[in-house]
Amino acid sequence: MFGLFKRKDKKPALPALTDLNNQPLKEGDLVEALRYNLGQCKLVVEENSYFYQSLENGQKTSWLKMIDASTDTQKVKKIDH
Repeated sequence: MFGLFKRKDKKPALPALTDLNNQPLKEGDLVEALRYNLGQCKLVVEENSYFYQSLENGQKTSWLKMIDASTDTQKVKKIDH
């Protein structure tokens, strides 16, 4: 009946992230952050949002702060291990 009783998802879907070279990123990937002097970071999910957590000092930065305005890609490079 007009969508009044539709079940709504409790968690919105997380966006698909890619690095500077358009390689797909997923939770747990290691990256080299090119901003904020974070160094090597791990991509983590908390409270249904992505964060980059520095392996050197534990600092967390939202994925939104890593977006390059001119290319709309993340300013990180995926580390292959």
